[in-house]
Amino acid sequence: MDDRLFRTAMGKFATGVTVITTKVGEAVHGMTANAFMSVSLNPKLVLISIGEKANMNRLIKESGTFAVSVLNERQQDMSAYFAGQIKEERKILFDTFNDMPVIPDALVNLTCDVHQSIIAGDHTLYIGEVTDLRVQDGEPLGFFEGKYKKVI
Repeated sequence: MDDRLFRTAMGKFATGVTVITTKVGEAVHGMTANAFMSVSLNPKLVLISIGEKANMNRLIKESGTFAVSVLNERQQDMSAYFAGQIKEERKILFDTFNDMPVIPDALVNLTCDVHQSIIAGDHTLYIGEVTDLRVQDGEPLGFFEGKYKKVI
C-alpha cells in the first residue's frame, strides 16, 4: 500500500478536533490534532500523537505538560489557524486554566502532566495524566475525509 491510500483509509475514521497547547517560559504554543483519545479511568490518562519533526514535540518534552481543548462546531477557524492553514499572524486570546493556556469556549479543556512518552514510527505518543478538566455543553467540530463536518 502507498502513503496516499493509507491516509485515505485513516480519513474514513470520523474524529473530533482538538488544539494541543503548552507553555515554555512565557511563550504559548499550539497545534491542531485529531489524534487524541482516553486511555485509562484510574488513573485518568489521555493520549496525543505528535509528529517527530513537529515543533510541538520538542516543546512538550521541554515543558512536561500539555493541555487539550476539544473544539466546538463554531471553532473551525481556530482549528485551521493552529493547523497552519491560515498564514496571517493572529493575536490569540487564550484562557488560563490550571496555569495552562487553553482555547476559550471549547467543549472540554483539560490539563495534563506527561506520564509517559513512546516513540512510535514517525510520531511520539504522549500519555498525559489529567490534572484538571472542565466541560461545557455544545456541539463538536467534526473531521472526516480531510474536511470539517457537523456531527449530527
